[in-house]
Amino acid sequence: MVKPKGGLGKGLGALIPTTSPHVVEVPVEAVLPNPRQPRYHIDPDALAELAASIREHGVLQPLVVTELPAELSQEPLGFQVAASRYQLIAGERRLEASKLAGRATVPVIVKEASPQESLEWALVENVQRADLNALEEASAYRALIDEFGLTQEQVAERVGKSRFTVANSLRLLHLPQEAKTYLAAGQISEGHARALLALDDDALLLRALRLVMAKGLSVRQTEELTRRLLRAPAADRAHPERILDAQTSALEDEFRSALGTKVELQRSKKGGRLIVYFYSEEELEGIYRVIVKK
Repeated sequence: MVKPKGGLGKGLGALIPTTSPHVVEVPVEAVLPNPRQPRYHIDPDALAELAASIREHGVLQPLVVTELPAELSQEPLGFQVAASRYQLIAGERRLEASKLAGRATVPVIVKEASPQESLEWALVENVQRADLNALEEASAYRALIDEFGLTQEQVAERVGKSRFTVANSLRLLHLPQEAKTYLAAGQISEGHARALLALDDDALLLRALRLVMAKGLSVRQTEELTRRLLRAPAADRAHPERILDAQTSALEDEFRSALGTKVELQRSKKGGRLIVYFYSEEELEGIYRVIVKK
């Protein structure tokens, strides 16, 4: 029997070791948001779907919280009583969906947690559920490094990823704000962003970014564009569309050389078209043999 490995990359079960968690119901309003929550945005449609599920089935997985110092509250008869409050560690979507569903209480597991542990647990839960966008994940890694003095290796160990992955994620924080906005909105991918980061100044990066979005370039096409921009003379860098046109022309030349006929490459936001011309049945047969290799 293989023994399970330890470490923080296995999920909340590894982060919060417990054999028999004690689940209690607490008022929804008594659970305060985690100020170190790595996620900035929750999709409203997904939240509405979760709220509908909670209305029908309840909250199937307890939230993880830490208890805050008791706060005195004024009762109608003038007596002061200690009111328990909790800070959320993991389960932000479930908490917000429970509020949307109109629930009075939510099930929680109460754990003691330092500020660093609170961030680590929230980060791991979101990473493993793929709930964070690339920038949210990178910002959480940066907080663990800057605020708690962790190294990239230690961050990688805690979230169950390689140091190379963490380092690449942190590079995204160096993007200009316009590029960050497009990345957070999903208008470009993390692969596009990493390719653009190869460019050596923000103005050039943004010119290339706008061209990538206008033409709908793939990650591989973006990587080729950045390579050509880096090799181009400084005067040509101000016009990345010319570089792209040159790239397209070069590809057309290679296709023409391989197929022995006129070839036209047309790019679009959703891919493009490769038009191969032939002017006789013999040319068609020759193209067929090259492509099908018969």
